[in-house]
Amino acid sequence: MATLLSLLTFVVVVAICLFVWMVISTDKKQEVVRRRMDSVRKAERRGNLSLGTSLVRDELLSSVPAIHRLMIRWNWTTKLNDCIVQAGMTIKPSKIILIMLVLACGGYFLAVVYFHTFFGPVLVGLGLAVLPLAFVMWQRKRRLAKFEEHFPEALDLLGRAVRAGHAFTTGMEMIAKESDEPIGGEFRTTFEEQNFGLPLRDTLLNLTERVPLIDVRFFVTSLMIQKETGGNLAEILDGLSRVIRDRFRIHREVQTRTAQGKLTAAILIAIPPFMLVGLSALNPQYMKTLTEDPAGPTILGIAAGLQIVGSAILWKIIHIEV
Repeated sequence: MATLLSLLTFVVVVAICLFVWMVISTDKKQEVVRRRMDSVRKAERRGNLSLGTSLVRDELLSSVPAIHRLMIRWNWTTKLNDCIVQAGMTIKPSKIILIMLVLACGGYFLAVVYFHTFFGPVLVGLGLAVLPLAFVMWQRKRRLAKFEEHFPEALDLLGRAVRAGHAFTTGMEMIAKESDEPIGGEFRTTFEEQNFGLPLRDTLLNLTERVPLIDVRFFVTSLMIQKETGGNLAEILDGLSRVIRDRFRIHREVQTRTAQGKLTAAILIAIPPFMLVGLSALNPQYMKTLTEDPAGPTILGIAAGLQIVGSAILWKIIHIEV
């Protein structure tokens, strides 16, 4: 018991130190410079940059040089950093990983008190470790959905600016000033990249990487084709805005018609875990067999696996891409 209390104290102290470090080490100016240099680095990596320089260093995945050198060898850390940027967060991937480790250790040592098997604490630790990643992905999905919802309004504003005789870059600046986040922030970044000397084509490609939406890719592709072949840019923007709005209308109709199926799937997915928790609270002796019997953890593992597979199948059925 004394060893367990010592380990729990260690985890709590590490968590507090981590929180203080995250608050103190956040430098907004350094983050702005880092993202601007990252834009140049991405353009250079694509081989389209005409500045003729290779002096741009890779973006820092950690404030600690040794950890950065270690993490840069792994491809998944770069993907994690892209997800963080797309979520609009300024935290570094190393801090996310550190939070995951602290939560995993803390959850494991706390679960040891209640579970007398090996698999129970491991599952609790893994479940808590996934929470930071789940939050990043939720924030990313929420931000991209908000961008996609207000993107037609930005295209209308850009089309009106072009009709009024303004240059395309001036229209982007107007969107950056007049639109709310995340539309304004992304177009502000695109305008600043172009204003600081990055070619327009590279700034638009950087936009598609920061906002990986099919509508943004259509927008960038239309601009590139118009730049090479010519045409009425205002009509192109109006047509693209109209197509996006029609797709949203169809998507809402699909959501309305599948609402009952989604509710049924949510109830079916929630019944097994709620029954497990309810029976454990009402009759603990009845559920002790699953934790004390040698075959209990195996049965729980098989049930959890089947539950995950069934949930994935149900979720795939009721979600229709438009």
